[in-house]
Amino acid sequence: MSAPEVRPFRRDDRDQLTELINAHVAAVIPGVSVSTNTVLSALERRPEEFLTDPWVCERVTLVAEQHGYVVAAAHLLRYRADPEVGESYRDAGEINWLVCHPRASFRSDPEEAADLLLAACLARLARWNVRVRYADGSLPAPVVYGLPRNWPHIRAAYARAGFRHLGDTEVVLIARVADLPPPEPCPGVTVERTLGECGTRFTARDGGRALGFIEVDTALARPERHTRAAGLADIGNLHAGSEDLRRRLLAQAAEWLRLSGVDRVVAYEQAGDTKAIALLTSTGFHELTRTDRGWEHRP
Repeated sequence: MSAPEVRPFRRDDRDQLTELINAHVAAVIPGVSVSTNTVLSALERRPEEFLTDPWVCERVTLVAEQHGYVVAAAHLLRYRADPEVGESYRDAGEINWLVCHPRASFRSDPEEAADLLLAACLARLARWNVRVRYADGSLPAPVVYGLPRNWPHIRAAYARAGFRHLGDTEVVLIARVADLPPPEPCPGVTVERTLGECGTRFTARDGGRALGFIEVDTALARPERHTRAAGLADIGNLHAGSEDLRRRLLAQAAEWLRLSGVDRVVAYEQAGDTKAIALLTSTGFHELTRTDRGWEHRP
């Protein structure tokens, strides 16, 4: 059997690439998939990354093809070196995501395509002469970022290529909205609904004093991109001084999500924050995955 060929992405790869991306998304979050239009748009620009995307000066997508089939793909970003770019991103190169078929579809060695593709990625980063080389798994789908534990074949490929995890680990939790507690009256405390930084904000107030707030985002899928994520929301922010108030805010947000037709909600916590994780699991959440952020090339 001939070895996979690594080459630049072509538009006629779009359907096979979308299928490969959706297979990786499905291993992380249930009931979510992206359209071909979403994939093609994300290769050109990521408007939801409004801080870092404007810093990108070059984008390249490579695929590994074998017998006419795309068995692996990677998307690379090069960040500008000027002072407007954040310090950690300045003059950096990144493998924004890499996907690879985990089984030997066409030959006995399933690792070959990933290793050849990563060698080509590193060669491109070397030609760019970037200051630092990062890696991630941020597919153009909700909840999929970092390197999820559900992708051992991708994590192993990055490790073989010399990437090391130097950042944080986050726990992603999910709950059925129907399982979350209903709101309970609390004398003297009112809840105000406004627009927040990460979605709709519910602020608990005692008179004019704000006690805490929660924000929920019900627009995880951009409508024009046709992402299949209906009925999914996430908690963008949750700030409260007591466990009881956190529970009450969660219950208030859950009532709004029910009215919105949302049936699942996702939350994110640092792996070391066991107290916050315990609170979420006690209110109906369960762990969906753990994802490791901050991979850097350290051969």
